[in-house]
Amino acid sequence: MSTPVPESHHDILAAKGLAFLATVRDQRPNVSPTWYLWDAERGHLLISLTDRRQKYRNLVREPHVAACLIPPDDQYRYIEIRGRVEFTPDTDHEVVNALALKYLGRESYEHNPEEGNRVVARVVPDYVRCR
Repeated sequence: MSTPVPESHHDILAAKGLAFLATVRDQRPNVSPTWYLWDAERGHLLISLTDRRQKYRNLVREPHVAACLIPPDDQYRYIEIRGRVEFTPDTDHEVVNALALKYLGRESYEHNPEEGNRVVARVVPDYVRCR
């Protein structure tokens, strides 16, 4: 069971802001900005990536992550989510296409097969802090 995000911060979950995702690489923190979706039904953060990315390798090796979601219109509010990543394939590109719609206003994301296979990193929160 995941930790819920308070209703006062649901606007951040729907915003076009970035999630700053912290992973571990070579026993050191590695932070990268990324697009995200919120699975309201399960209370999970969804991130799309390919299996050839360093971020993917970091998450396979160490699936514990932290993410900070900041809305584009108020840098002093945020949601911090800590949890564990579970992977699922995104073979039909459902998640990456939903991200393209949210962030680019396009129905689909142009996928380059040389980038690798699309996967969904589902962050299952065990800690949530909001400000």
